[in-house]
Amino acid sequence: MSSLRNAINRPAHKERAQPHSRRKFGLLEKHKDYLVRAKAYHKKEEALRKLKEKAAFRNPDEFYFKMIKTRTVDGVHRLESQANKYTQEELMLMKTQDIGYVLQKLQSEKRKIEKLTAVLQPVDNQLQSKHVYYAENREDAEYIQLQTSKVGKVPVFEDVPHNIKRKIVASYRELEARKGRANELEKLYMDMALQKELQKKGRKRKLREDEIVCPTSKPVYKWRSERKR
Repeated sequence: MSSLRNAINRPAHKERAQPHSRRKFGLLEKHKDYLVRAKAYHKKEEALRKLKEKAAFRNPDEFYFKMIKTRTVDGVHRLESQANKYTQEELMLMKTQDIGYVLQKLQSEKRKIEKLTAVLQPVDNQLQSKHVYYAENREDAEYIQLQTSKVGKVPVFEDVPHNIKRKIVASYRELEARKGRANELEKLYMDMALQKELQKKGRKRKLREDEIVCPTSKPVYKWRSERKR
């Protein structure tokens, strides 16, 4: 019987639409729409109730430092400028800590580079290409030298399994990436060390281009010699 009952076509019950006289109010609100609207209303009502309760039980003698360290700009609380928050000694200490961290990462990168180089060096010796190229003139020689220098970064593997070749190539890429990272860290360390020295006491001046013995793109400073007690 149940199968026959399901075989009979039943009329589709459609949701009631907004009456023609109330179409100016938009779509007819369903129960699920009412639930969303009611939850939002009660949530706002509860937030207002908590704020009123907090205001009613407020301590008139309450004080905290942001009351005097902030000011209202267009209805928005803004903190005062903290440019001179730290003393010169505290700034020097923070600079020293930053330089120490950068130096630690630089030394770590150099140790990893040495370890990778030691592992990859025997591979270079074993799998070094022994091809001999002959050039007819200087232009051909320069072209061959350029091509071999490009290939020389990663050695040519002939009788090596594919998975081992892929690992070796990945190791070479990691080595190049670590070398670039070490160079960047070394530049950053030198810049931070220079900034720290410039913050120290003592008269100093920036040398002009004609006064620099070894021309460089970076600024060069000279300190006035002082007698140390």
